Amino acid sequence: MKKNSKLVLGASAAALIAVSLGAAPASAHVPTSVRGNVVLTAHLTELNDSGASGKAIAVVRGETIRAIGIRARGLTPDAPHAQHIHFGEDAMNECPTLAMNDSNGDGRLNTVEGTPAYGPIVVSLTTSGDTTPASALAVTRFPVSENGTYKYLRTNIGFTDVAGTGYQGGAGTAADIAEAIRDGEGVVVIHGNDYDGNGTYNLSDPEGASELDPTLPAEVTDPVACGVLH
Repeated sequence: MKKNSKLVLGASAAALIAVSLGAAPASAHVPTSVRGNVVLTAHLTELNDSGASGKAIAVVRGETIRAIGIRARGLTPDAPHAQHIHFGEDAMNECPTLAMNDSNGDGRLNTVEGTPAYGPIVVSLTTSGDTTPASALAVTRFPVSENGTYKYLRTNIGFTDVAGTGYQGGAGTAADIAEAIRDGEGVVVIHGNDYDGNGTYNLSDPEGASELDPTLPAEVTDPVACGVLH
């Protein structure tokens, strides 16, 4: 009986998000809590002059994201877009700016430059399989935009302990991370920017290789949209 109640709870949360991101009118109100769940919303705005924007809604209870949905637009068309939830005790837990975070002065933000603002990855918002930071660069398991847009929905994502997210770089426990997300300190970041508009992410483009993985183009991992879950 307990298991069935959890399934109903997950379905209700997913339904709430699906309506909020799709059929509901712009004036529809999303409550801050529903039956003990905390409902968080992030309005995603562009980074790196990408033109990307969107909205994310998450329903969190305890140490589990019961459901999370993202609607994004203005993205590189027909390309994969990594997406994550970030948090860190030592971070600002906000979106970065070019003025404050472009440490090498090259006129664009890479993922590492944004970390002091949004913190380390705590959840990889993949379409299937693992959702821990270990899947941060699992490019084939992230949403692919169709004509520059996508809708994403996933249920029952458990928080895990994550090294480097605690005070002074210590380990953060699943309970601590979940509490911080429920308190409005989680940051949703979407990645993937075809800077030159040639239709593909290329190592040969001026941005070169990603600072996270030299086998990946920087265009794959540079952030394009960001929003704080409140």
